[in-house]
Amino acid sequence: MRFKIVSLIAVAGVLAACGTAPTSETASTSGSGAGTGAASIVPGSAEDLKVNVGDRVFFAFDRYNLTAEARYTLQQQAAWMAANPAVNVAIEGHCDERGTREYNLALGERRATAVVDYLSTLGVAANRVSSISYGKERPEDPASNETAWAKNRRAVTTLK
Repeated sequence: MRFKIVSLIAVAGVLAACGTAPTSETASTSGSGAGTGAASIVPGSAEDLKVNVGDRVFFAFDRYNLTAEARYTLQQQAAWMAANPAVNVAIEGHCDERGTREYNLALGERRATAVVDYLSTLGVAANRVSSISYGKERPEDPASNETAWAKNRRAVTTLK
């Protein structure tokens, strides 16, 4: 009998430890208020570009040609820039960690230039777009594996 009482108390303790009280964070995302974060995004802001359009395109290893997916994203960016004529952007070219610093700076510049040139063909004025290469100096993911390298081979559109 004594063993059953101790076991029952232990089970009650475990169940109590598994329960969680709602936090202010979980409470604000439940119910009819869920998904209201997008409503707070200011049109024409960096967050608007990132969330509603996409602020980056990715490249294959040692390449700077635009994929069909990248072209689609850049078409969306060009339309977004047409809707926000006061916005100017900088295109950042990035690389994965493989290769020398100098080689990756040059490759990042070719990636950024490919994006600038494509945006230009879509009607974005050249004076609204600049480019810079960071090579491998600003990785999105610092790990040394193919997944990380794929994230780091990118061009990112940022607001100036």
